[in-house]
Amino acid sequence: MVTGKDRQKQLAREHYERQLRARVEREQKTRRNAIIGTTAAVVVVIGGVVAATTLMGGGDGDATASASASASASSQPLANDPKPYDPAKGTCGYVADESSGQVKNVGTPPEKVSTAPATMTIKTNLGDIVARLDSEKAPCTVNSFKFLASKDYFDDTKCHRMGTDFPILQCGDPLAKADGKNPTDGQGGPGYRFANENLAGAKYTRGVLAMANSGPNTNGSQFFIVFGDTGLTPDYTPFGTVTKGLEIVDKVAKKGVIASAGGDGTGAPKQPVVIKDVTITSKS
Repeated sequence: MVTGKDRQKQLAREHYERQLRARVEREQKTRRNAIIGTTAAVVVVIGGVVAATTLMGGGDGDATASASASASASSQPLANDPKPYDPAKGTCGYVADESSGQVKNVGTPPEKVSTAPATMTIKTNLGDIVARLDSEKAPCTVNSFKFLASKDYFDDTKCHRMGTDFPILQCGDPLAKADGKNPTDGQGGPGYRFANENLAGAKYTRGVLAMANSGPNTNGSQFFIVFGDTGLTPDYTPFGTVTKGLEIVDKVAKKGVIASAGGDGTGAPKQPVVIKDVTITSKS
């Protein structure tokens, strides 16, 4: 028997999928227009953008992210796809993201990466959330987080999306207001994107840390924390596991969300979650 709660989860997933499809269609249209414009005008400058309405995607990802804890909106890769991790060279590819204008640009991560074990501490206004990062299976993702953390990219940012029946908390949009009113929440990112990783057999169960995205290889800065069973398909790079502080997310979820127009039970958390600082330590 299908329960009301099951239906709510289904609606949440379907809403995210619609957002992601719309996002990909906008990106494809932007690229088509850019090609036409370049041909006609010879020189055209395209503004940088961000991976996002994710997961869940609103922007980078509403899992989130558009996070769309963002199901993937399209199986077609974007042009100029970033190169995945090259184990022979120990490098990752990061390419400019020209799909939106909501960018906090702090540069691009170094191509050379480390696969040494790492621990991430997310200091929030409600306490610390600590996660073990899987550098071996998601080296490009972990390298990006190390870079952004070193640039204070996440400092004083707000987690903009949460589901209660759909149990994810999405963060990483540096420009989000998380007030339930800002239409560009979920569209912010670092101005670059990188390849999906670690998708084989991916499960999004309690404690998983994963990237929000707006389609294949559109990872930016938005990510989501899973605090229940999401039932998401393996389209979002899992790159770590929360080892401490998950009860903070549980308490925020109990406070509820500012309902979004989609009517899927997701929205900005009523109890604000502000990331004060992110630090990552590695073992050599």
